[in-house]
Amino acid sequence: MPTSPRFGPRRLLALATDSLAARAYLGLVALGFAAMFLVPDSPFAMAPMVLTAPLSFLPVFVPVGAGVAGGGAAEVAAAVVFVGWMLLCALANAAALGALLRRPDRIPDLAPDRAPVQTPPARPRRALLAAAVDNWPARIYVAVVAAALGTFLYAVLLSPDPGFAGIWPLLAAAPLSFLAAAVSLPAEFGLPWMSTLLFTAGIVLAGLVNAVLIGRLTRRIGGPAARG
Repeated sequence: MPTSPRFGPRRLLALATDSLAARAYLGLVALGFAAMFLVPDSPFAMAPMVLTAPLSFLPVFVPVGAGVAGGGAAEVAAAVVFVGWMLLCALANAAALGALLRRPDRIPDLAPDRAPVQTPPARPRRALLAAAVDNWPARIYVAVVAAALGTFLYAVLLSPDPGFAGIWPLLAAAPLSFLAAAVSLPAEFGLPWMSTLLFTAGIVLAGLVNAVLIGRLTRRIGGPAARG
């Protein structure tokens, strides 16, 4: 009986390198790392973290002791861990991009009394969006984005002091969420409600794109068993 292929580093690496778009993305990340080391005081130094989002922002929620700052072996170790994490995030994003661009495999419908028949493919748009909800990693991510967006809307619409509530959906739906923030920012000075609407819609779209990428990657590296 055939079984679904198991997850392995080779499959992840293959997805991250077998398409032109994925290789171009890795090249862009490499340029970002070069900028980070060559011009550390410029805005381009943030390029690796932005390009490898949203996974690259996970360490923001991890408490780091004060002993990391101030030089020494602790700071060197923290820098090594940071760069290693950025590289893993870049590999995961490139693999997700490769999984999105790869055509889905057709599984033959084997019946004992008839010849194998190819299963008709689903509608491309519906099949693409299904990847955002038909597996647990994508569902968990959608829940995280929904919670972050709900916190933002509560703070803006019901709380007397919203503060920096927008940072949570911004990080959760990165990197496309930064585009949503840039689009909604001009309306903040004239029509605040329009700014909130544009930002919310942008976060929803950015989160949907990330969820689809996560779902497609889950399908490729986990097979049918990864679906819930």
